[in-house]
Amino acid sequence: MCVYFKQSFILSVLEQRMERERGTYSVQAVVKAFDLLEILSAEGSNPTVPLLAKKLELSRNKVFRLLATLEDRGLIERDEATGTYRLGLFAFEMAQHILKSASLIRLAHPVLEELVKKHDEAMYITVMNNDEVLFLDMVDSFQQIKTVTLVGQRFPFFTNAAGKAIKAMSSADILERMGKRQAGKYGIPDIKKLESELQDIRQKGVAVDFGGLGEGICAVAVAIKDYAGKVVGALTMLAPSFRMLQERLDQEIIPSMLEGAEVLSMKFGYAKIVA
Repeated sequence: MCVYFKQSFILSVLEQRMERERGTYSVQAVVKAFDLLEILSAEGSNPTVPLLAKKLELSRNKVFRLLATLEDRGLIERDEATGTYRLGLFAFEMAQHILKSASLIRLAHPVLEELVKKHDEAMYITVMNNDEVLFLDMVDSFQQIKTVTLVGQRFPFFTNAAGKAIKAMSSADILERMGKRQAGKYGIPDIKKLESELQDIRQKGVAVDFGGLGEGICAVAVAIKDYAGKVVGALTMLAPSFRMLQERLDQEIIPSMLEGAEVLSMKFGYAKIVA
């Protein structure tokens, strides 16, 4: 999977507590975090701080700070009796998440490339993470005027087509289960309007929005399902609004996106049941 995604994932886990250089993240700190996790993942490895300092070529003080951050987030655990460290439960869960994401990228990338070749607009694979949409991978267009790359960025699900497509096709009672109090917590401005939008998306199988991800941006998204019918993500197209005329959307983009999503869903073992 792309290095950018792995780095952005670790950065979000560390929650801005890594070292900074002139107001920006230290790339070296991220590299050392990966190196440390790799050392701990080695079979039979339960290193002490002095040994980690030697292997990472860092001072003991910096190693202590790095260990404290990773331990605080559940990525590693300390054995109080021996003073050694090992991977924590969350690290294994994170590894599973990364592997699933890598599989999704591997299967989706050829479909993204085909859609870009056909329409010359940027294509993304997006997934849901804690009620936010994560732009996981993309294939860019060759257009001179295009949207800013969003790989690695997250947005509340109710603000954009990708999030609405995933939520709408995941469950018919998603907002009912969420409840008014929780909806208010997420800052959903009009829950009735959103409920109506999600119902419309379920019927059409596609979500389209103008301006959800920024002024002048049009997003088109179609959900992807696995063998069990579970939504695993969405194919998402982003393009300047002036190129996304309604006729083009209806006759070219939407039919092609639906077809692409069906092809990708079949790669995950999904079989559409015909009555």
